[in-house]
Amino acid sequence: MAGVIHFEINADNPEKIIEFYTKVFGWRIEKWKGPMEYWIIYPDSEEGNGIGGGIAKSISGERIINTIGVDSVDEYIKTINKSGGSLVRPKMAIPGVGWLAYFKDIEGNMFGIMENDPKAK
Repeated sequence: MAGVIHFEINADNPEKIIEFYTKVFGWRIEKWKGPMEYWIIYPDSEEGNGIGGGIAKSISGERIINTIGVDSVDEYIKTINKSGGSLVRPKMAIPGVGWLAYFKDIEGNMFGIMENDPKAK
């Protein structure tokens, strides 16, 4: 069964949000070395709590987006579309990580699907 593997907080001012979550929860947040402005939220590995996440500059107006791990983004795109979901951002490579696409469900909630593929470019 596919499960939530990542969450994303979209913010108008990522630096302020990073400061907030660091102060409130003590999260370790580091700037990603990839080709876009993105900050990685690392789960608490000592306590074993939570999943990893990220912080991005808000583009779509969505604030919290959960990403679900799948075996094949292409196959799930077909399934989601047949089930009434709608594509928001087409499949794209996250270099060295995998393939990602964003959708809205039948109630308008945005979510992502991610296929692990370290060779993605």
